[in-house]
This record gives sequence, C-alpha cells and structure tokens, in this order.
Amino acid sequence: MAAPDNDESVDPAAVRRHRVLFRAIEKRRRPKLRRSDITVTDDAAVKRATKAAALGNAMEWYDFGIYSYLASTIGRVFFPSGNDTAQLLGSFATFAVAFLVRPLGGMVFGPLGDKVGRKRILSLTMIMMAVGTFAIGLVPSHAAIGLWAPALLIFFRLVQGFSTGGEYGGASTFIAEYAPDKRRGFFGSFLELGTLAGYVGASGLVVVLQTLLSDDQMLSWGWRVPFLLAAPLGLIGLYLRLKLDETPAFQKLEGGQAKASEAADAVETSAAADLGKIFTRYWRPLLLCLALVAAYNITDYMLLSYMPTYLSDELGYETNHGLLILLVVMVLQMCVINQVGRLSDRFGRKPLLMTGMLGFLFLSLPSFLLIRQGSVVLITLGLLLMGLSLVAMLGTMSAALPAIFPTQVRYGSLSVAYNLATSIFGGTTPLVITALISAFDSTLMPAYYATGAAVVGVIAVLCMRETANKPLAGSPPSVETEAEAEELVQAQTPQPKF
Repeated sequence: MAAPDNDESVDPAAVRRHRVLFRAIEKRRRPKLRRSDITVTDDAAVKRATKAAALGNAMEWYDFGIYSYLASTIGRVFFPSGNDTAQLLGSFATFAVAFLVRPLGGMVFGPLGDKVGRKRILSLTMIMMAVGTFAIGLVPSHAAIGLWAPALLIFFRLVQGFSTGGEYGGASTFIAEYAPDKRRGFFGSFLELGTLAGYVGASGLVVVLQTLLSDDQMLSWGWRVPFLLAAPLGLIGLYLRLKLDETPAFQKLEGGQAKASEAADAVETSAAADLGKIFTRYWRPLLLCLALVAAYNITDYMLLSYMPTYLSDELGYETNHGLLILLVVMVLQMCVINQVGRLSDRFGRKPLLMTGMLGFLFLSLPSFLLIRQGSVVLITLGLLLMGLSLVAMLGTMSAALPAIFPTQVRYGSLSVAYNLATSIFGGTTPLVITALISAFDSTLMPAYYATGAAVVGVIAVLCMRETANKPLAGSPPSVETEAEAEELVQAQTPQPKF
C-alpha cells in the first residue's frame, strides 16, 4: 500500500512494444548511484539528533501522562459535582479535547516541516507544548473563578494539542532521516523510550506527591507542581533541538542533490507538500498509516494512560498502588525496548509489529480477567502480558511509519495520518472505555475494545511492505562507513565474465 514512484501506471503492452525506449526512461529516472549520492552518517550527530527528538517526545507524553494520572483530582478541581463519574467524564472529555485539534496542528506544522525544514518546526512545537503545560499549572480552580476555570483549562489543552500535532511526525521523521538504513529500528526505538520515560516521570512524580501530601493539599496546590515543571524541561529540549543541523535527507532535497527518482518531481515539491496533494496522491499509504496508528494508539493509551484510573475507579484499588504497579511494568518496557528495535533491524518491522498485534488479540481478555482478581501478583501479571505486547509495537513503530512516505512529503503525510488516527481513536480511549463500562456495566469492556483494535492492526500489518534495511522512499541510501558506500556503488556494476 505504499505510494508509487510515479503518478500514472504504465501499460505493460506499451513496454513490450517499446522496450528500448522504456529502458532508457527507467535508466534516466533511476540512474546508477554515485558515491556523492550516498549519505555516510556521523555517529555523534545521529546520537545528538536521537537524544533531542526523544526528549521532546518524553516531554509530550509527560504532559499527557500527568493529566491522565491526575484525572480524578483535576475533575474535582475544575468540574465540581456530586457525581464522581460525571467529574471523571468531564476530566477525560477535556483530555480528549486536545486531540480534536491535533489533526489541525499536523496539517499546519507537517507541510511546513516539508517546506522550511524539520528542525525549525520541531523547535516551535517544543515551545508551544511547554507553554501550554506550564499555563495549566497556573489556572485558578472552579471555586476561585467559576466557569472561567474549565474554559481556560480547555484553551490551554487546545494549545497543547495543536503543538503536539507537529511533534511525533517530525520527531520520528528526524530520527529516521538521520539514522543509517541498517540501524533505523534501533535509533527509532529511542523515540518510544522517550514516551515511556515521560510516562514514568509523570507517574513517579504523582506517586511521590500523593504519598507526601494530604488529599486537601493535592486539591489545593499539589496537582500544579508537575505542570509547572514543564517550563524547565521545555527549555532543555529547545536548547538541544536548536543545536542540531537539518537532516541529511532534507538537505539533499533542499540542495538539489536528490536522486533522480525524486528529482523528477522537483518542480512540484511545494505542491507535493500541500495537503491536497497528500490526500490525492498518497491516500493509500495514508490509510495504511491510519490503521496502524489507530490499533497501536488504542492499546497504548488504554494501558499507559487509562489503566491507573481503571484500577482505582472501577476496581476500587488504591491509586498509588495501581500507579506503582504500572510504573514497574513501564520500567521493564524501557529495559527491553531498544533490543526490540535491534530485532526489527535484524528480522524486519512486520514480524515484530505482528507479534504485538497478535499479543493484544489473544491476551487482552485473559489479562483483564487476571487484573479483575485484585491481587498484586495477578494485576502485575496481567499488565505485563499487555506490556510485552505493546513494547513489540513501541520499539518498531517509530521506524516503520516514516518509511511509508517519500522524503518530500514525509513530515506532512505522517503528521496528518498519525494525528487523525490519534485524535479519533487514541485520545478518546479513556472517555470511550469509561462510557462503555457505564453503559454495559462490565469491567471487561477495555479488553473487548483492545481486541477489536488488534484485529484492525493485524490486517494493516499484512498490507504493509517490509522496509527494514532499505533506503527511505525518495532518499538515497544511508550507511555508517565509507567502505559500505563504496560497496554499494561497486555492487551496481557486475564483474565481467571471461
């Protein structure tokens, strides 16, 4: 389902009648690689780029993790009501609001990233994200300013959501375009290591605050502390991103040194980055990306965002105990996620993604049956079963998704597809599951929801092409050493037979 290199399909009969002509056209479109075409990566630069992108991703998920883990407290501060379920729904509805504008952010920042560069847009999204999160920590409560409190909360959640629309697509594109082809999975896995680090930081901080502070102190000022910490974290991330150079793949496009296969479209690079072009020419990879991200995000948000609320509100488990168990699971995921990235470089993206999807397909219901038993050991086991399934996707997805789209529209296309799927399916997951449990009076509804998502994911993985160890579409090969570059050039010219 990847996008074709050209707009029009070629008539096979015409090729047979005019073999010499079409052979000449093909050679012109895909000339032999020259040494100057091949990118030899700088290991130090790749590591700097990976660190800067991963820190931004950690910041994003720290922001959303804090809101998720403090959902009950935020509901009581901003949505006073005698009904606990109504407060929780109000809090999760505000959580979902940020996802409504994520596609708009993706549609604005994504094409801009293809036109003016990845680095500039990623720096801008970092600033907006930090400002939005910091401002939430300053909003007065409903008791102080009435309806202005939830109104301001919603406004700054919209700022967060809009900025996040340009974050993941840009960060994954940034790492993918810096990394060598044979290690893209390994370096890409650090982006999701940032995701887990953000969640671990958020959950760990909430546990500490709820342990040290009384319930009244948490409601009064304690909940604000994690949001206010966003400012220094954002400044560190911005500093790291501003120190980076633009990605080699984008520089080749910008400098006119790109391969002929993408140079054929050089005159319409600006048009290709336009949203209309993305939706008309690249609708097949857009659909594939939508399906993959929908399945992945439903399971991701269910496990990493919603589960503490599920344990406390639906099963009556103490909030801190639930967070601590999930914290252990996430730390274990962090320990293995880079190895999953290495495995995806060795065996391919599809086998690892399929493992994760099948894990949720067959293990979601058993996992929730274990969790419902209520003991620490069984809850931990149930969460671990889903956590291992999720980490197979986490460690692979950030390398698989950018490879679906060609370089000249990668940032824009990935941002649009990723954020549409995340908004419709990911951000609404806590709200939908809470509503389903209320409607059907069954605490197994999260398991059924995850199983349905996994079915979609399995179909999407079957439809995707394997991209491990191959150059990104629309870019020349990227290798680690000069010797590898020379081997690629020489491999194009077979040895003469005597």
